[in-house]
Order: sequence, then C-alpha cells, then structure tokens
Amino acid sequence: MGEALHRYAEDARVRIEPFFRYAGVQYPPEKLVMVALKEEALLYLFARDRRTGRMRQVRCYPIIGTSGKAGPKLKQGDRQIPEGFYRLYAFYPNSIAHLGLRVDYPNAFDRARAKADGRKDLGGDILIHGSYWSTGCLAMGNTAIEELFVLAHDTGLENIEVIFAPCDLSLRDPEIDYAGQPAWVNALHGKIKNALLEYPFVRQPSWLFEI
Repeated sequence: MGEALHRYAEDARVRIEPFFRYAGVQYPPEKLVMVALKEEALLYLFARDRRTGRMRQVRCYPIIGTSGKAGPKLKQGDRQIPEGFYRLYAFYPNSIAHLGLRVDYPNAFDRARAKADGRKDLGGDILIHGSYWSTGCLAMGNTAIEELFVLAHDTGLENIEVIFAPCDLSLRDPEIDYAGQPAWVNALHGKIKNALLEYPFVRQPSWLFEI
C-alpha cells in the first residue's frame, strides 16, 4: 500500500485536484459517491461540498472493460457485475490488473436475497481495477485506477459509497426481461432509480473526461 502511494500519489493528485476545483469542492472531499452505469460504461464521481453540504459531480470516467448484462450478480461464475448499494472495504495494491479497490459484494442485502431464493455460491472478489479486461469487475485502465486509488485513500474508504446501476435509470429503463429475474430485482431497480434522481448529473460530453 505504501509503495503504491509513494509511486502514484503525487502525479495522481496533480491530475485529480483540478476537477475538484472546477466543481467547487474542496479536496479531499468529506464524502464521495461513485455511480457505475453498466450499459453506458461510465463511472461518475460525486463529492460533497463541505461548505454547502451539497453533492456535486466532479468527474466521469469511461469504464474500459465490463462483462455480463443488465441484472444483478447472482452466483459464482456468472460474469455479472453486481447491482445495488455497496461500499469499498480494502485496497488491493498488488492486483494483476495494476491496482484495485475491493467492493463488499456480497453484502447483507445480497446474502439475504440469496437465502430467500435458496441460492448458494454467490461469488465475490469484485473489484474496481486497472487494465482493460473484466469478469464481473470494472476495468478502468491504469491511469484512471491510479487516480481512483489515491482519491479513495485521501477520502477514506469509510466515506465512500458505490452505486452499481444497470443503466442510467433516471433517464430510461434497462434492457432486461424481469420475468427471467428473481422477483426482487424490479424493486431493487426502483430503489436505484430513486437514488440516481438525487444526484446532479452533468452529461455534457465536453467536460466529462477532461477539463
């Protein structure tokens, strides 16, 4: 962990901090929310302004590699990216995919739904990582994961939330056959939609990736 920070932190902060200044948010933020849109292959960052308490969009990264389709992860080996509300719980500085941030799938919600469905072998080891390939994780490319890794360190994992959505549910419905999904998936998507509606998305492509 210390070696990775020593190697990447200085340059990563030089790249990250202008986005926070542009958004009018102090760095590091007191709260950070990552919103991953699976179908759009975009990862939005929202941070809380300490002065106003409001959440502001500070960055949007392209997701270089994904796998699966709309719908939550249900079992080991299904190559699905999870859907729902998660936390980051650990740094993974020695990932084969450069650097990684561990996501707490399966969380209590996932385990409860699996128990009610009679499912076992839920899988795990879900990461936001570098490189460009994915088997249920978000592959962000090496430059982006260096920035996200350092940002997560500076913010503190306890102050970061992650929302995985099948698509931008605040704008459209996902391409999914709910009849082929567990009964609770539709309600989960409704909760994710309501959460996304609370965030001030700025979708103009001119500044999504650079300023």
